[in-house]
Amino acid sequence: MEHTEQLTTETAQDRNPTPSRAQRRGARTHRWRRDTVELAAVFLSVTAADLVAKFVLHGPDGPVMLAASAVVLLATALFHTWWSHRHHLHGPPAPDAPAPPRATAGQATGSLAGPAGDPLRGPLHDFEETALWRVRTTVQDSPGSLARVCTAFAERQVNIVSMQSHPLPTGAVDEFFVRAPRSLGRTELVALVAAAGGHDIWTGPADAHDLVDVPTHVLALATRTALDAAELPIALRQLFGQCSIRQYPRAAERSPAGVDGHVMRLPVPSGDLIELTRPHLPFTPTEFARAQALVELDTLLGPRVPDVRARLTVPTGADVTVRRADADDKAAALAMHHRCSPDTLRKRYHGPVRDADRYLDHLLDPRHGQTLAVESADGRIVALGHLMWDDDSAEVAVLVEDAWQRRGLGLDLMRRMSALALEAGVETVYAVTHSSNTGLIATMRKLAAPLDYQVDEGTLVITAHLAEAAEELPVPWQTRPGR
Repeated sequence: MEHTEQLTTETAQDRNPTPSRAQRRGARTHRWRRDTVELAAVFLSVTAADLVAKFVLHGPDGPVMLAASAVVLLATALFHTWWSHRHHLHGPPAPDAPAPPRATAGQATGSLAGPAGDPLRGPLHDFEETALWRVRTTVQDSPGSLARVCTAFAERQVNIVSMQSHPLPTGAVDEFFVRAPRSLGRTELVALVAAAGGHDIWTGPADAHDLVDVPTHVLALATRTALDAAELPIALRQLFGQCSIRQYPRAAERSPAGVDGHVMRLPVPSGDLIELTRPHLPFTPTEFARAQALVELDTLLGPRVPDVRARLTVPTGADVTVRRADADDKAAALAMHHRCSPDTLRKRYHGPVRDADRYLDHLLDPRHGQTLAVESADGRIVALGHLMWDDDSAEVAVLVEDAWQRRGLGLDLMRRMSALALEAGVETVYAVTHSSNTGLIATMRKLAAPLDYQVDEGTLVITAHLAEAAEELPVPWQTRPGR
């Protein structure tokens, strides 16, 4: 406390030093001269007023001259007021005007809005093009380590838009979203962080969609997962970026759960194991905790499929219903398989068809994707469409009962599944079939999306790029006439 009082006193003395004797004498002389000048000005004003009064009173045009003088004085006052206002607004700053305060490192990292209110542009980037980067680095768990990185960013005019920390047993992983001048490339950015004490540095371009508050983002993904079990793989992928997701049946006991560098293993109470692989960026314990929370929520809620339906009128005039299917529809799906010809089943599964029972257990599980069923007026399933998540893409497949083919059911299912994929952020879907399956090839072409073809020993893989055909795709659960 004593130290604080002493420092305050010294600071006040620095700002208001005690004037010396010479300074006091100079101040008195200055006041005496000013008083003399003011007194002389008063006498001159009285003399001028007396001369003007005598001239006006004894002159022939005295009243006219007095009125004209008043008008001139009024115009002069108005002109002076206008000129002063204009000079104040548009004139250059005074030569001794103090410079605006320079932002400190803390202000540069804490401020997200520039003077114009742009949330992505700080005051340091008003005159230079910038780029958004995602930077992740490992630093020592010691006081000042984060401050050194932030100071290094501020010195190179790099604005920190958002930041989160992942604690480690021996350090911490700090992840930044920064807006840097375009003249600062990836190599210079990595060197900047390394010079500030960071190591294991990873950088990558980012966009405005990444600027989401992490707790808000996780809650939104948890909500989607709670409403639909098929959203769990999509939620994990959106949480961690591009990564491979595999689910191994009854493998939880053989592989330990946790994080091993670029691999994350999540046990499921049923005994299965979900494995995530992200080659470009290691996982952290914080990310493992987030993923485990999503998996536990999914397990607690159990299998769930939203009750969504749409009416479809086929060209023959019959009305059918398109809806989501789940494990409860296995018996009706098997009955439809028994009504299909061997050739239809072979084109759908491009392999042995006697294992349809085992296939359906996987396809009707909402955790692997979404299955659409077309139901006739008498309650029978006459067509199935499967959308199965696969890394950053999805596989699509359609099976239509022979008696209901060539009525537009396959195309309608393909369009609805493509729209569902786009809603989940998946921009490419692919179908695997025989190269002789002309019906599926024609259906994919009608999506109005660019297609890629790959043929290998009679197996054809058709990949559709949906982003360029988004306007042609329907709302997934829109009721519409068939074609």
